[in-house]
Amino acid sequence: MPPVSDAYISVDIETSGPVPRTHSMLSLGACLVEDPRLRFYAELQPTTLEADPAALAVSGLSLERLAERGLPPEEAVRNFAAWVGEVVPEGGRPVLVAFNAPFDWMFVADYFRRCGVPNPFGHTALDVKALYMGVTGEPWGRTSLADVAARYGLNGNLPHSALEDALIQAELFRRVLAEGAARRAPKELPHEP
Repeated sequence: MPPVSDAYISVDIETSGPVPRTHSMLSLGACLVEDPRLRFYAELQPTTLEADPAALAVSGLSLERLAERGLPPEEAVRNFAAWVGEVVPEGGRPVLVAFNAPFDWMFVADYFRRCGVPNPFGHTALDVKALYMGVTGEPWGRTSLADVAARYGLNGNLPHSALEDALIQAELFRRVLAEGAARRAPKELPHEP
């Protein structure tokens, strides 16, 4: 049986607050890491009007506007699951990748469960910060987005638009993977004359 190939999907969300039990996922952006032209974006109707003003200020999203124009959560989640199914090659395994994956995965998993849609990612996610620590040996205190982006010559400012952030995270993830691959590559020995 051939090994299952992983299809890394960079995911980012914007929310109305810190936890899905009391707050809403307001937007969801994703792209296939290996081909970021394959993208998904949805804005969702809030499930509650409870909101942390700071969270709304970061994203610039409006609960009132989303209540009128956002997708019902069930529709957004079904659309996202269908998109994942379309972009993952047959026999592939989708892997949710995020910068601070526990936060994004927590909301995504909660919404899949709440909406009765099977979660294509299962109970796992790959955190770019943790991978970066493993590849570089840097301590947790030096895994901020600014620190990681600076190492790879990228801009560390996120626009806090779920799709744009997912695209930036995908580029960071590709760079961390490339550094890890370079570190594992056998070193050539100098040739004797």
